[in-house]
Amino acid sequence: MQHFYDGQVRRYITQLMRIVSNFPVKDGKGSTKEVPVMYGDLTRQVANIIRENSENKLPSAPRMSVYITALELDKDRLTDASYTRSVNIRERAYDDLNQEYLNFQGPNYTVERLIPTPYMMRANVDIWTSNTDQKLQILEQILVLFNPSLEIQTTDNFIDWTSITVVNLESVQWSNRSVPVGVDSEIDIATLTFSVPIYISPPVKVKKMGVITNVITSMFDENRGTIETGVSTPEVNAYDDYTQSGITENEFGRRPATDLTDQMANVNYKGYGVYIEGFTAKLIANGIVGGINWNEIFEALPGNYLADVSRIYLTSIDDSNNTVTGTISVNPFDPKALQINWDTDSFPSDSIITSSLGDRTSIDYIIDPTRFNPEGVRSSGVRLLLLDDVGNEDAQEVSKAWRNTDGSGLIASGNDIVEWDGSKWNIVFDASATTDITYTTNLNTGVQYRYSNGSWLMSVEGDYPVGTWRIDLYG
Repeated sequence: MQHFYDGQVRRYITQLMRIVSNFPVKDGKGSTKEVPVMYGDLTRQVANIIRENSENKLPSAPRMSVYITALELDKDRLTDASYTRSVNIRERAYDDLNQEYLNFQGPNYTVERLIPTPYMMRANVDIWTSNTDQKLQILEQILVLFNPSLEIQTTDNFIDWTSITVVNLESVQWSNRSVPVGVDSEIDIATLTFSVPIYISPPVKVKKMGVITNVITSMFDENRGTIETGVSTPEVNAYDDYTQSGITENEFGRRPATDLTDQMANVNYKGYGVYIEGFTAKLIANGIVGGINWNEIFEALPGNYLADVSRIYLTSIDDSNNTVTGTISVNPFDPKALQINWDTDSFPSDSIITSSLGDRTSIDYIIDPTRFNPEGVRSSGVRLLLLDDVGNEDAQEVSKAWRNTDGSGLIASGNDIVEWDGSKWNIVFDASATTDITYTTNLNTGVQYRYSNGSWLMSVEGDYPVGTWRIDLYG
């Protein structure tokens, strides 16, 4: 291990000196003065230096001195020396330019702490006084603090598991004088003996946190048996700021750009899925929708969450050729709901639906034929998406609302798209005969819909299991 010194024992001594500092005494004239505190015991050599090698000069009093008398390994508190405890630290982002903290998460770290070694530190506090009244004043102010111990804190670092300890008052020696009085009787010294259970900690290991967000794999394509250069050697990028072959870069970061991009699987935190409904995203955990706070995801992923800047990417399991995206912001009233501002340019293209009047990719209205009268919107070329069945081959009477000019009636099923050609309603999209994924946009609302598995939904709505979605944070 390289040279390491953290001043740990020194901090314990400093705290002990602070305990006995700033105590005043009052002299016979009524004025008060603080008793100075120094480190070191009064040996004859020290006393000589203070007296400036003169027998006619006395050490000033009152004063106090603090010094260590013993430092012993505390075997009763020994534990497994190989034990390591890790703690994850998430800093708040700080703006160096404006010198202020920001309202989002900053760097993440993992701190690995080794078990510290326990010691028992024993120390004396000598109280020098020139008369008994001074001694009584000082002792009375100090002794009231110990009943029988006093808790101290050496650091304000919340990950320092040795910062708090106690100081125990073990004994009080009233005086160093003896009877008969010796030659050095000018200064009287009372001694307080303390014991302090301390820990001496080895250096910690600090690592910057990170998680795997993407895995490049060809497990979905059995025809491919090779791995492309540039994707299989990401360590080349690890030490080079320049984009390597097989990697593209934009304002959102770097990603693979190969003909295997469709086989890219995202690895999501704890295997959560996402449920999209309209402009809201909720996490799916253990089959329950909306039970997890989105902030848990943001704290685990690298980067910083910024509302309306961070993005979500979703790839439908029904159509893996399309990935939709949008900026995100956590609902301030419900952190389990994520609001999405969709980037409509990322939506898949509408499907072409052909009829006798031509090709179109959109519809005009979505209606319930049992409650809606189409006469108000009926014009040549208008297209309607039906939510329910209309007409019946066995019916004896045709509905007036859905009657053609030749007297026949429209017979269609829910999910069909019908078109008025000027004289007759025609089915231009037969849902029962369609197996392909179909996209169309409702011109009345501007919302795109997707037909898949026998039903129409918004093109982005539905379940996105693990591996089909990812979050890109800022930075």
